[in-house]
Amino acid sequence: MPADKPDSNPANKGEQPQQAPAAPANKPGPPAPPRKSHRRKIIFIILFLVIVAIATAYFFRLDFPYRWTEDAYVHGNEVFLVPRVTSTVVAINADDTDLVQKGQPLVVLDDSDARVDLLQAEGALGDTMRKVCQFYVNVVELKANVEARKIDLAKAEDDYHRRTIAQSGTVSIEDITHARQAMDTARDLLDVAKQELGAAQALIANTDLEHHPLVLQAEANVLDADLALQRTTVNAPETGYVVQRNVEVGQRVTPGEAMLAIIPLDQIWVDANFKEAELRFVRIGQPVHLKSDFYGDEVEYKGHVVGLAPSTGAAFSLLPPDEGSGNWIKIIQRVPVRIVLDDNSELEQHPLRIGLSMRVTIDTADHGGEVLTQVPSTNAVYATDIYSNEWIQANALVQSLVETNLQALANLASDSAATTVQKNGNIEMTHE
Repeated sequence: MPADKPDSNPANKGEQPQQAPAAPANKPGPPAPPRKSHRRKIIFIILFLVIVAIATAYFFRLDFPYRWTEDAYVHGNEVFLVPRVTSTVVAINADDTDLVQKGQPLVVLDDSDARVDLLQAEGALGDTMRKVCQFYVNVVELKANVEARKIDLAKAEDDYHRRTIAQSGTVSIEDITHARQAMDTARDLLDVAKQELGAAQALIANTDLEHHPLVLQAEANVLDADLALQRTTVNAPETGYVVQRNVEVGQRVTPGEAMLAIIPLDQIWVDANFKEAELRFVRIGQPVHLKSDFYGDEVEYKGHVVGLAPSTGAAFSLLPPDEGSGNWIKIIQRVPVRIVLDDNSELEQHPLRIGLSMRVTIDTADHGGEVLTQVPSTNAVYATDIYSNEWIQANALVQSLVETNLQALANLASDSAATTVQKNGNIEMTHE
């Protein structure tokens, strides 16, 4: 290949070769690669803002006016069934998880001893009424005796005065002395008869046969014996479910010993334990929404606050904290808040069990209510009438026994009156 020829133009000697002309400025270039670092920075900024928002909502309580906690549990009445008499168990009519109705017999005790005691008390009542009836008869007899002694005294006084006014010599001094002694004796016998009458009247003063103290005492013994007999059958005081059965057939039970427990599921409430700082605006009457882990978020209960405990939960614990010790550490305390459910129909469809955990949310928007209960309770919160029925039955038995004995005594008096009329003619009988 031939060599290049030297440039013969003198003007171009010593000059550098000219460069090619630059490309136009508006000509589009190739696309720049994506900048991954810039995208990561945006993601980090968004995550940081989310964390800051969550922290702000927690520390500044952006969920106001709602206060919620999961430290809440279902509580309710536990009715322990205890015997009221000492006896041996012969039958058990319910076991754990069984539903029992109010008044249903649950445990049956041996009633042999109770029946014997009742028969003895009934017999003692009849015997006492007959003895007291004799008190009234004695008063009638003693009144008649007093009248007879008055007649004797009047006769003795008349004899004495007649002898003393007789002409001298017609009556001996010995006869006058005997008449005076007879008069004194009649007066003394009258005094004795009056004292006996007063003592007899004191036994029946201001009372009748039915209300005599001895009769009332005998009636009380019958009541006690009949109540003991009824209590050999232990009935359910409330409708509920049986738990903690620890009694067996043949076991000797004594009063105060728990045989089983009944849980009335319509007598439950929720105790929510809130922190001290969360109770600033919690008041009685505020609405509450509750959810249970047992049913999940699909079931929501509605209730309201009925009271705040006057102490923290740790104040009455087994080992209460000692604030006066040298090593002190601040511990945030929790205060129980009592909540009752408003809708019983929801509770019937989805019954709660004692001990279940709950999620509680209180709406504190209206915090004009009371912090503590200001009105004392005047009515019974819970009550049962099965024990008063026992008294009614025992009292009816006593009244029946009293009427039977009164009728027997009246028939005896009628027979005695008829016999007296047959012997002595028409004699009017009076009953004191």
